[in-house]
Amino acid sequence: MNLFNEAQTILNKAELIYSAAQIHQAMDEMAAKLNQLFENKNPQQPVIVLSVMNGGLILTGQLLTRLNFPLHVDYLHASRYRNETQGGDLQWKVEPQNNLQGRQLLIIDDILDEGYTLKSIQQYCQQQQAADIISAVLVEKQHTRRVPNVSCDVIGMTVEDRYVFGFGMDYKGYHRNVNGIYAVAEEQ
Repeated sequence: MNLFNEAQTILNKAELIYSAAQIHQAMDEMAAKLNQLFENKNPQQPVIVLSVMNGGLILTGQLLTRLNFPLHVDYLHASRYRNETQGGDLQWKVEPQNNLQGRQLLIIDDILDEGYTLKSIQQYCQQQQAADIISAVLVEKQHTRRVPNVSCDVIGMTVEDRYVFGFGMDYKGYHRNVNGIYAVAEEQ
């Protein structure tokens, strides 16, 4: 079976975990928390929003329209999965273009799984002497394999320890655009 057919089979058998309506409600709640966190920040120094590519793209785009504080948008590309279903070593593809020194940062990503990617990004931002680092993810996976001392400040929803895709998260490069969050069927 070729990869396209495999991905279609996975989607056809997948279990819907969160609908589009549930995701939009979670984003509204995330935005309310973020607006509260950043409401009294210095407007002369806009918050730098760092979207983690590729997974954070959809969440970032839709979350930005709900944020009401001054911000600049940037991105970074660091990946462990590279269109696979299991993560490997972290590969940095693109670093942020903005100078992060002394700045308030908001890192947005699709999922917090084991935490290797978020930890590496946070360490990078600390090395760049960012003033404050806030992180937000749409989904936090519930398990006991988390890297020590890694957590996220704003979480949209949680999922059990299953492979999930949709709304930015992929299955071997496919289905990031699915308007919902699905879990690969147990027999897969």
